[in-house]
Amino acid sequence: WLYLKEEKERRQRARRQEELRALALGQGDFQLVDHTGRARRKSDFLGHWVLLYFGFTHCPDVCPEELEKLGRVVELLEQENSQKGAHKGVLPPIQPLFITVDPERDSVDALARYVRDFHPRLLGLTGSAEAVRAAGRAYRVYAQAGPPDASGEYLVDHSIILYLLGPDGLLLDYYGRSKSEEQIARSVRRHMDTYQPLPM
Repeated sequence: WLYLKEEKERRQRARRQEELRALALGQGDFQLVDHTGRARRKSDFLGHWVLLYFGFTHCPDVCPEELEKLGRVVELLEQENSQKGAHKGVLPPIQPLFITVDPERDSVDALARYVRDFHPRLLGLTGSAEAVRAAGRAYRVYAQAGPPDASGEYLVDHSIILYLLGPDGLLLDYYGRSKSEEQIARSVRRHMDTYQPLPM
């Protein structure tokens, strides 16, 4: 019975991985600049777990809420590690990333000021409009700037999703606004515990 149960779970994981691969989400590289001015590619994060969010620094409420949630997920996983200490089962660290959908306003300096309000390891990424659009396309991110107001300010309507990338750089899961930080942390933990690289 245990063998059949494990086999069923293995088949379900394999089917989910094939579905994600078929979607071709996030499989391309990106070429951006982080909030310290360092050039970054997606391949720089190979071997690391990544939680990724697309947003913009002028967002009045949704992006700050989602970045707070992202940071809290990372903290929950870190707390679990510190409680386990050197015992077996310590989870690998996870890298939080924030990619702007508004590169016209979100310069390196603007991102540096913005990300310091969130998790200390959060990296903000920006670049040319073309490079940012290419990164967004790889994850099928919707982003559309609205009309400017009298002062020239505008909002950007965009997808609200957290993406989980495995150490091979491929998308393993994604989480909408309705998922709590505890639910996301449990899901990430489960992915870490059962992770097997996809055969390429």
